Amino acid sequence: MVAQTELSEAEVDRVFHALATSTRRDILRRTIEREQSVSTLASEYEMSFAAVQKHVAVLEAANLIVKRAEGRERLVRANPEMIARARALLARYEELWRSRIARLDDLLAEPSPPAGKRPASTDPTSSQRTESQGD
Repeated sequence: MVAQTELSEAEVDRVFHALATSTRRDILRRTIEREQSVSTLASEYEMSFAAVQKHVAVLEAANLIVKRAEGRERLVRANPEMIARARALLARYEELWRSRIARLDDLLAEPSPPAGKRPASTDPTSSQRTESQGD
């Protein structure tokens, strides 16, 4: 089985939406540490059980967590595959920024022309104009 690494635009939107609130990030962190019931998760927040369920549903829609039934309880655990795919996306963004910074560093490292002198033109027609003006 080949693991899918690229996220679709819809998946990217769902992941970033899911991680946009501190409560959902905390729920994800807690479910990375260990599988927990939704009731246990809800007991840690000063909000209703229904509100926590909604946060869990957003994380589940983004496939960042997986929920399963065990008797009457709903157990939640993080989905390491999707977390890895989201991390890979962020690593690509980081690489884009690092390459832009490297290009800027290279540009800034180039020696500048002496004050008052302009660099020679790279336009081949500029030397023709100078020669024809001297005739």
